[in-house]
Amino acid sequence: MPRLLLVEDEPGLVLTLSDRLRAEGFGVDCARSVREARRSLALGAFDLVILDLMLPDGSGLELCRRLREHDPHTPVLMLSALGAVDQRVAGLAQGADDYLAKPFDSRELVARVHALLRRVRAQSSAQGGPLRFGRIEIDRDAAECRVDGRPVELSARLFGLLCYFAANPDRLLSRDRLLNEVWGYDALPATRTVDVHVGWLRRRIEADPRHPVHLVTVHGLGYKFVSQP
Repeated sequence: MPRLLLVEDEPGLVLTLSDRLRAEGFGVDCARSVREARRSLALGAFDLVILDLMLPDGSGLELCRRLREHDPHTPVLMLSALGAVDQRVAGLAQGADDYLAKPFDSRELVARVHALLRRVRAQSSAQGGPLRFGRIEIDRDAAECRVDGRPVELSARLFGLLCYFAANPDRLLSRDRLLNEVWGYDALPATRTVDVHVGWLRRRIEADPRHPVHLVTVHGLGYKFVSQP
């Protein structure tokens, strides 16, 4: 049974979502503040975290950032009444894997949870031996990336993006295709999401992110992962 942590302070929403998720077969722990969430995360492992952006004793963004420092792989679905593009990008910047703006239908949240868990399982089942591309080594079994032999910390989303590039070396990949294949849906603010994540990934794996040799932009079309620069 997948175990979820729901971090939300609205009592009605906590009751509605926890009941719905349990009915779907999930184990659900609830935290109503940053403090409670930190305690829950310290005491146990979760398959997915549903995290509200606005909490009574702090910011969900900061909690997500701290979570990513210690756990780069557990999927995070962020919730917020603020649905603006800047808020979505801010959530993704701190390591969230998905973003759902309030108000939302509980059926959509359940669908997003299932999609995130499916992607995690798909990545695990597709993992094999390490892949090497020049200075870059991708160990899919351990969900790790190394550059020049040194480990590089990547969020679950960035590692998934890197693995998708590595599975399609030297092929042109459009932004729409990356959105559909890596994010799994096209509800986010179009292709800017891909550009932002590619920029972050370049800063982690390229010797000179301003002049990348692996993650190359094909102007007007998309990106290409060059296996042997």
